[in-house]
Amino acid sequence: MGLMASKSQHNAPKVKSPNGKAGSQGQWGRAWEVDWFSLASIIFLLLFAPFIVYYFIMACDQYSCSLTAPVLDIATGHASLADIWAKTPPVTAKAAQLYALWVSFQVLLYSWLPDFCHRFLPGYVGGVQEGAITPAGVVNKYEVNGLQAWLITHILWFVNTYLLSWFSPTIIFDNWIPLLWCANILGYAVSTFAMIKGYLFPTSAEDCKFTGNFFYNYMMGIEFNPRIGKWFDFKLFFNGRPGIVAWTLINLSFAAKQQELYGHVTNSMILVNVLQAIYVLDFFWNETWYLKTIDICHDHFGWYLGWGDCVWLPYLYTLQGLYLVYHPVQLSTPNALGILLLGLVGYYIFRMTNHQKDLFRRTDGRCLIWGKKPKAIECSYTSADGLKHHSKLLVSGFWGVARHFNYTGDLMGSLAYCLACGGGHLLPYFYIIYMTILLTHRCLRDEHRCANKYGRDWERYTAAVPYRLLPGIF
Repeated sequence: MGLMASKSQHNAPKVKSPNGKAGSQGQWGRAWEVDWFSLASIIFLLLFAPFIVYYFIMACDQYSCSLTAPVLDIATGHASLADIWAKTPPVTAKAAQLYALWVSFQVLLYSWLPDFCHRFLPGYVGGVQEGAITPAGVVNKYEVNGLQAWLITHILWFVNTYLLSWFSPTIIFDNWIPLLWCANILGYAVSTFAMIKGYLFPTSAEDCKFTGNFFYNYMMGIEFNPRIGKWFDFKLFFNGRPGIVAWTLINLSFAAKQQELYGHVTNSMILVNVLQAIYVLDFFWNETWYLKTIDICHDHFGWYLGWGDCVWLPYLYTLQGLYLVYHPVQLSTPNALGILLLGLVGYYIFRMTNHQKDLFRRTDGRCLIWGKKPKAIECSYTSADGLKHHSKLLVSGFWGVARHFNYTGDLMGSLAYCLACGGGHLLPYFYIIYMTILLTHRCLRDEHRCANKYGRDWERYTAAVPYRLLPGIF
């Protein structure tokens, strides 16, 4: 998700990292010091986020997706934690081999196959691209080939399903919990490696951030852009591959399982597959644009991204498809069309809002938005090197409706996924609850940074566009 204006850092004193290199103590990225609330939040997430993922998946496997039944069973003495754990499938050699093959294949596609899609797909920007300048002045280059990796992976999947039959298309569902343990192993391993690397052999020492707190450093990361060699960028790889490439494969496996169990695939499962595939394809089509978003431009690489991309994303973002395996829902035609329309309108708002911002930036405002010359708030800021810069904050088109209207479109799409599952259980609605919290928090993070960056100019902007997400409400 992008910001209204380009990221920057503020003037700040220099501090020493453990390796003796100086860094600018600005507002970019994560914090330099940890307050008690942040520390408590981080310890809570480290302790309970893995349990939350396990609880959701276990509830589907043992309690037909009921979130309350496990608690009631334990409270009434009908089951103990030991009983539930004993029924949980362990990691298996097959799952370990499958997961190792999957990650290795994605590493191969990412690192060794230069992008060729940009050569024949009109409008697609791939190949070698530059990211935003880092606080230390580094401009990283990336091999943008996520769309290519997605296409190759899915072509092979369909060739296997309809021609080769090397493995069952239900293979992901059939090994879902054993694969969860494999994903956790990778998530913790890469997060731990990233932390050690940040201390001992960082890619760019000047772009590291340290606090005196181990848990914060582990969770939020030390290195800004940890890399191995020239091209393997941890942040871009784990943000985009293997979790997001897997997202649509996981949904296809759930659909195949529904076909196997019930003899048909419901329209709700088709809706979830189609709407989420649109979202995934949009991500890869705009992967170059993604290099300028908050994820790449501000977040450091720690457990939050490493474990989150390996476990949280593929396991909790696909709950709708998993739920529909256990509870197939056949929607009425009007309901199905209404949900499809909600999802498509949400996607349209999400994409066009970001397109308007990108067009405005690329043309420096010399363009038309909704058929008119765009309006903008002129503003200035001072970067870490003491230089004064000028920028513009767009207040036309969707950006005049709300300050983060792209998030509003994203939430509409998220709600459509959930509504496709009907109203029988709470579990498939976790996604819209989570996304609402995540994007609201991101709004506040963005605006805190922009308020510090632009000062009174930001006040002028918020007066011109008073609402964040929902006009008239918030």
